[in-house]
Amino acid sequence: MRAIVITKPGGPEVLELRDVAMPEPAPGQVRVRIRACAVNRADLMQRMGTYPPPADAPQDIPGLEIAGEVDAVGAGVLELAKGDRVFGVVGGGAYAEAVVVHARTLARIPDALDFTQAAAVPEAFVTAYDAMVVQGGLTAGEVVLVHAVGSGVGTAAVQIARAIGARSIGTARSESKLARARELGMNEGVVPGKGSDGSEFAARVRALAGPRGVDLVLELVGGTYVPESLASLSEKGRLVLVGLLAGTRAEIDLAVVLRRRLRVFGTMLRSRPLEEKILAAQVLDRRLAPLFASGALKPVIDRVLPLEKAAEAHASMAENEGFGKLVLTT
Repeated sequence: MRAIVITKPGGPEVLELRDVAMPEPAPGQVRVRIRACAVNRADLMQRMGTYPPPADAPQDIPGLEIAGEVDAVGAGVLELAKGDRVFGVVGGGAYAEAVVVHARTLARIPDALDFTQAAAVPEAFVTAYDAMVVQGGLTAGEVVLVHAVGSGVGTAAVQIARAIGARSIGTARSESKLARARELGMNEGVVPGKGSDGSEFAARVRALAGPRGVDLVLELVGGTYVPESLASLSEKGRLVLVGLLAGTRAEIDLAVVLRRRLRVFGTMLRSRPLEEKILAAQVLDRRLAPLFASGALKPVIDRVLPLEKAAEAHASMAENEGFGKLVLTT
């Protein structure tokens, strides 16, 4: 089969299309003939050598989310059959024509989605729903601040907030991205200020949210955004750290966390044990897929490229100019 291989740590040019061995499913696994996969920030980090994949995933083939059909079934699998259309989050190996995964980490694709659309769903929407609703406890009537609102997770988050009756405020580096996010259900938007590090937004967020502040922050940027995010929160507010685009370090006033009884915690899908990955697949299957079937949620795709242009997709993502997901088709 064809696959994109990381030949060595480096820039997009180290990605190479090669013929590799077709994997075979072990007991409990299925093989998925991948029709489309999506590009994620984690793929760029893996390519650069800063984010290794889990031990049970292909070490030199990147990619975290897939859409395709089951074409081989391992012993003991009862949930899926050959020919089923499926999508899901994988530990790695998505930039290929096939991958083997545990059967219970996949969900069936709703009839309303084709393979390209389905590939843009799993990582973004499961991450957003898990962080905001399952772990963050976001409920109807609350206010959530979503950073990098034009990203895959950001565009998913504002749609999920609307679907559950929450109000969303988003941040982005351009008014054009905020305008597009409003079309997806974002209520208010802020372009961060032009201070020394370009991360000033708390005062304007509180003006939009009301004097109490926001109930939850979906922190997709990290770094110098974190102090401003904490300043945006209401008493007993929650900050869920998901991304680190602005860096891994921040200087915060811990007295603010104590005095206002804030909760700060992080989350990541890729490194979870199998049992938790199965639970994430249930979120996709039971909570999100019905909303795609009804039209309440929709995938947001910036560009679609063939698999052999993975390097071009990586270069495009690094520019941070897109809105929504980059999808590769096989």
